[in-house]
Amino acid sequence: MSKKPNYEFQEWWNKEKEKHKSEINSEISSNNTSTSTSNNHRDVDDDEDDEHRRKEVGRSRNARQISFVILLKFQQISNFLAWLINGFCSLIRTTNRRISKNNSNSSTNSSSSGSSSNSESRFYKIIKVFLIVVVCLLVIELIAYFKGWHFRPPSIDSALSFEKLVYAKWLLIRADYLAPPLQVMSNFCIVLFLIQSVDRIVLILGCFWIKFRRLKPVPLMEFNDGEGGGDVEDQNSEDYPMVLIQIPMCNEKEVYHQSIAAVCIQDWPADRMLVQVLDDSDELDVQHLIKAEVQKWQQKGVHIIYRHRLIRTGYKAGNLKSAMSCDYVKDYEFVAIFDADFQPGPDFLKKTIPHFKGNEDLALVQTRWSFVNKDENLLTRLQNINLSFHFEVEQQVNGIFINFFGFNGTAGVWRIKALEESGGWLERTTVEDMDIAVRAHLCGWKFIYLNDVKCLCELPESYGAYIKQQHRWHSGPMQLFRLCFVDILRSKISVAKKANLIFLFFLLRKLILPFYSFTLFCIILPLTMFLPEAHLPAWVVCYVPGVMSILNIIPAPRSVPFIVPYLLFENTMSVTKFNAMISGLFRLTSSYEWVVTKKLGRSSEADLIAFEKESETQAETTSLIYKSSSESGLADLTKLEITKKSKKKNRLYKKELALAFILLAASARSLLSAQGIHFYFLLFQGITFLVVGLDLIGEQVS
Repeated sequence: MSKKPNYEFQEWWNKEKEKHKSEINSEISSNNTSTSTSNNHRDVDDDEDDEHRRKEVGRSRNARQISFVILLKFQQISNFLAWLINGFCSLIRTTNRRISKNNSNSSTNSSSSGSSSNSESRFYKIIKVFLIVVVCLLVIELIAYFKGWHFRPPSIDSALSFEKLVYAKWLLIRADYLAPPLQVMSNFCIVLFLIQSVDRIVLILGCFWIKFRRLKPVPLMEFNDGEGGGDVEDQNSEDYPMVLIQIPMCNEKEVYHQSIAAVCIQDWPADRMLVQVLDDSDELDVQHLIKAEVQKWQQKGVHIIYRHRLIRTGYKAGNLKSAMSCDYVKDYEFVAIFDADFQPGPDFLKKTIPHFKGNEDLALVQTRWSFVNKDENLLTRLQNINLSFHFEVEQQVNGIFINFFGFNGTAGVWRIKALEESGGWLERTTVEDMDIAVRAHLCGWKFIYLNDVKCLCELPESYGAYIKQQHRWHSGPMQLFRLCFVDILRSKISVAKKANLIFLFFLLRKLILPFYSFTLFCIILPLTMFLPEAHLPAWVVCYVPGVMSILNIIPAPRSVPFIVPYLLFENTMSVTKFNAMISGLFRLTSSYEWVVTKKLGRSSEADLIAFEKESETQAETTSLIYKSSSESGLADLTKLEITKKSKKKNRLYKKELALAFILLAASARSLLSAQGIHFYFLLFQGITFLVVGLDLIGEQVS
């Protein structure tokens, strides 16, 4: 028989067993904590020992490698200095090479240029003297900066050394004698700057008003176009007035064929139109090419004649004057003028001549220029901005509101009676187009500008060709102002028109603009860095010019990314414009120079093809004539491109380079004074002058 289990003992035993287990676990946990703390202390001690050991090893390693590191740094510095010296030496060699080339070119061209180089050299000598003064001032300021005199300027009484005494006297002379007249000159230029800015704003508002009200000249009649646009064979030719078309040119072997072709395909009765090719070329091969082109069109039934003067007097004005003296000119009522690189559309006469109907006091119909190579390089893009504002804003606003503007010399139609009553073409200035426009305005004639009629032409692609063009465009108006000032005062036009001619047309836009632009940003601003007592506000340096650049770029919205380059480049061109303005105002020899703007003929083939597409519905014979004319100059153009590539040469422009170093020195001085806006403007403007001076803008840099 089994024994009955003792449940009480079992319960006691279980309790004791659990108590014993809990005691054992507590002992184990206490042992673990003690061992872990001891291990942690041991690990910390080991880490400290390792770190100390590593420091000792690092010290010993750095001590061993310090000589090697110094040698490596010295090698890097020496390599950088060698690279810098080599680059500077190569720049000097390139500069000397270009200077020698320029000197050789100037010596070979001295017979043709006369004493014009003397005026250029005088202006360059003045800038060079200014550069020497600026460099000396920069050296003085650098010495003062490193000696700490900028923070505590020494006084004459407290000066203990000769250097401090000299610097203290310089500060006194600077504050009492140099800064006040500079501040007066600065304030005067700021006033001129604000007046010119207000003029720009008024022109922009006038342009917006024209766009808002959709104002534009509307002719009283229109010529009926045939089917497909422009067939005049079935119409009565007596309804069309007699039109004389003149193409003055001189050694234009790149573009002669495209202008002749564009004029000869005008949608106008052949018996009511005569084309005069007025060739002043002195190269026999060019004369033969133009003669052959004229004879080709003569054989196709176009009324076209070739005229060549043996003595080229009066340049373009003399050429036009000689052509207008022909007996048959009296049979014609209007004359259209196109320079050699201009390509009017086939409907040019049909869009311009109707405006004369019913406007017996209308003398001129001017059309807009459109540029086929405006995206060729940075220079052409910047020119497109400037000329777009001129045509879209200035010409259009003046044409709508006062019926007067400066004739652009081409792409316009004149009433021959107005030319004769105004005195005809005169050879007294290099801006014969502006001269005849002013005289016609004084006689009471009115002008019309057509912004929607465009005539294709070409922009100068090299900086050398561009500055020659700008020199003529800015010296001629000052010549003309001297000649016609008394005539303006004695004329019978209203006082408001006299004021517009004198103060707006001549003084503000032709004299004041280049004067303050060069004086304020190239002379006064650098001097204020070295004479800080005369202050030029930041809004004059940055904010107002930025706003004006935005306004100028409105007519060419695709050029918005070029706002900053446009502002800097216009300030750079102020040197050429200021020099031209001075030479024209004081009748220096360089103001009477006429240099034909270099054309490259880049658009000839493309534009002729475009004309061909537009006139596909014309008679087949006209299309064949058109093609033959295009192909006639293709071989010549190919040869010309080869010679152009082989003859490309960079030049060196000394005035721009000297001003670049002046502005960069002034930017270094402004950096010492921590003038942010002035520093950045001077730095970027100096770099722009350097780029232009090294001929890195234009044809060579696409």
